[in-house]
Amino acid sequence: MSNAGGFAAKGRSSPDADLLAAAAPRRYNRVPSEARNVAETRRATGAPAGRRFRYLDAGAVARLGRINLVARGVVEGFVTGLHKSPYHGFSVEFSEHRAYTPGDELRHIDWNSYARTDRFHVKLFENETNVRCYLLLDKSASMGYGSAGLTKLEYSCYLAGCLAYLMIRQQDSVGLVSFAGAVDRFIAPRSTPGHLRVLLEALEDLKAGDRTEIAGTFHALAWNMKRRSLIVILSDLMDDEREVMKALHHLRHRKHEVILFHVLDPAETGFPFSRLADFVDMETGRRLQVDPRYAREAYLEELRGFVGRFRRECARSLVEYVPVDTSTPFDLMLTAYLARRGKSG
Repeated sequence: MSNAGGFAAKGRSSPDADLLAAAAPRRYNRVPSEARNVAETRRATGAPAGRRFRYLDAGAVARLGRINLVARGVVEGFVTGLHKSPYHGFSVEFSEHRAYTPGDELRHIDWNSYARTDRFHVKLFENETNVRCYLLLDKSASMGYGSAGLTKLEYSCYLAGCLAYLMIRQQDSVGLVSFAGAVDRFIAPRSTPGHLRVLLEALEDLKAGDRTEIAGTFHALAWNMKRRSLIVILSDLMDDEREVMKALHHLRHRKHEVILFHVLDPAETGFPFSRLADFVDMETGRRLQVDPRYAREAYLEELRGFVGRFRRECARSLVEYVPVDTSTPFDLMLTAYLARRGKSG
């Protein structure tokens, strides 16, 4: 199903307190917890007091609570109690610091840093940093479709903003790759609070456009990502199915753990149209006049096959397939998914 869905019918601060910054400088004269959520979000991104980020909602952050996104497989990173790692010991190439957490060995504390800041930090090295996560965000023209409320791209940006916050909160590195016909922007993973601001600003700059080339993009990334990582894909998958699946196999062959959020609009999954209309492919401009009364069943059958094939192939390849309906509030969808993932181990 190559673009069938891309149509348009016309004291010491807590770790969290040190992490979160500047989402919404509104005045909150109501519930104190709302003000705390906003302040926490402001501290996380390190943004100035007047800066509000569209794709990091303070209420959504509060609802996510203490949920973590834990890598299930072996990842190349330092073990902090969340992820499995194939490495033991420390290398000689210094990378960055992270805050001390109970259970860390005292010999890895940077005492010079403690003397300057009065806070405990642990030295991290190139091969022992926490899991690296890449957010792969499809910004092709079909992602600009939205039958009501958010477009698929906007919804995906909200998910990406929340996921970036979660990864950095648990001291993991996260980067962003936006793509359509090719990679549009590549932001390498980092784990500092200031990096969250960089990611959120990049999300705000994204505009849907260009034709999809998912497979070629994923193959290129698979070859260039040298370390095993957690790959989170947000896309409507409106491209050649076989080629996309080959590219997903390639990512898995390179030992990456892959989570695929298949983002679809309710009009794409339900086809609620009733009148004769011109349907326009948002990527090719091809126009087709259709009477929905006669096309609905055939369309829905094709859509079920499209989704079912991806679901089966992902299960075979150990890619985690997550269907996403943009009519579901993004924070509720993400909270429910992370809770299920946590229980299934």
